[in-house]
Amino acid sequence: MAGSSHYTPPPPIFDKPVKLLIVVAPYYRDIADHLVEGAQAAAASVGATCELIEVPGALEVPTAIAIAERMANYDGYVALGCVIRGETTHYDTVCNDSSRGITLLGLQGACIGNGILTVENHEQAAVRADPAQQNKGGGAAMAALHLIALARRWSGATKGIGFKPASDTDFRA
Repeated sequence: MAGSSHYTPPPPIFDKPVKLLIVVAPYYRDIADHLVEGAQAAAASVGATCELIEVPGALEVPTAIAIAERMANYDGYVALGCVIRGETTHYDTVCNDSSRGITLLGLQGACIGNGILTVENHEQAAVRADPAQQNKGGGAAMAALHLIALARRWSGATKGIGFKPASDTDFRA
């Protein structure tokens, strides 16, 4: 819809350093480079540091994030890539499975911004990836940063569920 605007919350503020892992599938190099540029600028805008790794395709992005979540020390992750519809159902498989993998990791507690574009053609991807236009790489990084801020906010909270240990005064004869 032409002329519509979308609300985005202001960037989070951090009192401790933030370390992001950007995982990109650079099948369409020009698109991937723009997505990474936007993500790195968004991270830098809040003082976060980034490490960048490349994987062969969008299906490998969630696997790489799962390995990093298990074996490394990042606060959050930015998933980047581009899937352009072709003539076969491979498009649907890659879109659905990469998205499902990222969602499942998020539901397990990983702070992930999903910037894997799923588009009909290269022109749509170029507009979405360009930091001067829709900047979906920057948006994915901001999504991860907002989730990190929430995780840090709630990290010390307890729900008070369970049993309170008995003290010596609870059992008097």
